[in-house]
Amino acid sequence: MWFKRDLRISDNDALEKAAKQKNPLICLYNLDEERLDRKDVDGIHIKWELDCLEQLKFELEKLGGKLIFNFGNIVHKLEEINISYGIDTIYSNEETGLKWSWDRDKSVSEWSKKLNVKYIEFPTNGIIRRLKSRDNWKKYRDKRVNHDITPTPIEINSPSDLNSDPIPEIEELGIFARELINRPKPGEKSAFETLFSFLDERGRGYRKGMSSPISAESMCSRLSPYLSVGCITIKQIIYHTKRKQRKVKQDPRSSKNLGFSTSLSSFQSRLAWHCHFIQRLEAEPTLNDIAINPELDKILIKDFDEQKFNAWKNGMTGWPFFDACMRYLKSNGWINFRMRAMIQSIASYTLWLPWRDTGNVLAKLFLDYEPGIHWSQVQMQSGVTGINSVRAYSVIKQSQDQDPNGVFIRRWVHELRHVPDEFIHEPWKMTEVNQKKYNCEIGLDYPLPIINENDSRKLGIAKTYSAKRDPAVKLRSKIVYDIHGSRRKSNFKKIKN
Repeated sequence: MWFKRDLRISDNDALEKAAKQKNPLICLYNLDEERLDRKDVDGIHIKWELDCLEQLKFELEKLGGKLIFNFGNIVHKLEEINISYGIDTIYSNEETGLKWSWDRDKSVSEWSKKLNVKYIEFPTNGIIRRLKSRDNWKKYRDKRVNHDITPTPIEINSPSDLNSDPIPEIEELGIFARELINRPKPGEKSAFETLFSFLDERGRGYRKGMSSPISAESMCSRLSPYLSVGCITIKQIIYHTKRKQRKVKQDPRSSKNLGFSTSLSSFQSRLAWHCHFIQRLEAEPTLNDIAINPELDKILIKDFDEQKFNAWKNGMTGWPFFDACMRYLKSNGWINFRMRAMIQSIASYTLWLPWRDTGNVLAKLFLDYEPGIHWSQVQMQSGVTGINSVRAYSVIKQSQDQDPNGVFIRRWVHELRHVPDEFIHEPWKMTEVNQKKYNCEIGLDYPLPIINENDSRKLGIAKTYSAKRDPAVKLRSKIVYDIHGSRRKSNFKKIKN
């Protein structure tokens, strides 16, 4: 059994089928050495996987399983195991990842064929491999995620002479991971504890609370880090969400159920979008490097501006709410979806920075980095798909809407902690007298806005709309829609007209 991003024993098709076979089962996890040199990978990702793997090892051993850990090349390790034990079949779950992971999986497939070893992969979540058209994707996806939960093995028969490998500390591998505030507890058990805390209480205000970084911290599900390494599946989340929905429907006025109805519907919608975006990567594993609409990307030429890039990356743009969001993300490894969209939008439209560079920075900051969702969103918020609306966020509007009293700003931009509400969103408007009064001299204690946000954002929007009108871009957009577009009627009409 080759574990990849499926670090769980429950609802694991590959493990369940492998454990049923008569032959002894070896469980293997391979940390691919080449990942460490990638621009989108950070030490926090590796440490999170290792910590979740430690919990998986514990659960496997309770069933009699033994886990081998390897840091290096998967094919080399399989050759070694084959020499010692003789491999009859390799079981694994499909992984939808960037091209390097596709190439790795192909190398295992080729090795297996050469040695006459069976290589069996099982579908994961709502991602449909070899899908010919998006027209039927929802039907296939819904059937998949609404299927029965796969039983957990009750016993694993391992070779008698095999012992589990110790899971190394990240420092032993020569990798550094920054410390994170409020880092979630790793493992499958913690994933379910997080899910149930959401369905029991935290999710009550999900629909209203998910937009602000203040309320989203507790009201969002916070399941994304567990989904990113497969400690829990979309199928399991949907199963328990529907159970909660039935309870709410039976007794909507109960104190346990009050306020949950609309929030759970919104949550179900987000789970569908989760699969929708990863399905894009299934079709195009180069989303981190090649724009979905390359004709559009060629027109939107963006030069790398180091000063703007560093100000954006370090939360030193002079826009308090943006800087607070970026500093929060760096410290926590997580921020809510709307703020993620805003951060990328500011980079692409307002600062006119290249999406690949800013996308890699954010990938390394997110503990829950999921390539399919991340790069789809980076391209959407950068305006290079041709099929999505131009969403260029106004920092001031988001600041006033999501943090009207500046609570979040003062918590994360300490330079502004004494600035009153009337200036907290635009501190550069303070007089010199007020700047001294509130211990914040703009340009000294806290930077002036790096550019005129309003003018630059509007210019970025205008350039993007102009590029979208190009005949070659419009032609490509129709092709993109056929491959990747949501089949909602409103979107369908926009593309066809």
